[in-house]
Amino acid sequence: MAGDPNILSDFILPANQSAVDGSFFTFTDMRVLIGAPEPTSFKVLKASLAEFPALNGQSVSTAVLQFPAGSVNPPHTHPRSAELLFLIFGSLQVGFVDTTNKLYTQTLQEGDMFVFPKGLVHFQYNVDSKYSALAVSNFGSANAGTVSVPNSVFTTGIDDNILAKSFKTDVATIQAIKAGLAPKP
Repeated sequence: MAGDPNILSDFILPANQSAVDGSFFTFTDMRVLIGAPEPTSFKVLKASLAEFPALNGQSVSTAVLQFPAGSVNPPHTHPRSAELLFLIFGSLQVGFVDTTNKLYTQTLQEGDMFVFPKGLVHFQYNVDSKYSALAVSNFGSANAGTVSVPNSVFTTGIDDNILAKSFKTDVATIQAIKAGLAPKP
């Protein structure tokens, strides 16, 4: 099933529970953001079904996106949901590519919202070299999924020759890209 299930009750209890209280519906993991130092690279803090079981059957989730100066959320997709991004502070260049390969971009300012249609490749980039940006993204699924384009193309074992031919380059370039994406020890 490619979307959230329709439920026949108000909410879904975990299999090992027969009753809950208000704490079941409360997610406290975002508290780490309060008073925390700014990250040195792009960071996402999610509240999806995996982190917050009360979202099961509710067709919603959220993420806080922290963008230090000059950082990027690389091109990616969410196969099960659109994304509605709200920029709290800073400025972001955002964009998506539709199924006709048309690029739609916008520079967002504080207080702006932008929608990324479901399943389309999109990105966010803090072009500011001095100041960070903070955004909150909301999804119409408790499990929107994320498919990173760089990771899915260059870290999954697709043969270097296939990638070189597909990107009209040479194997050495593909290997250099892969080396740049490899986890640092």
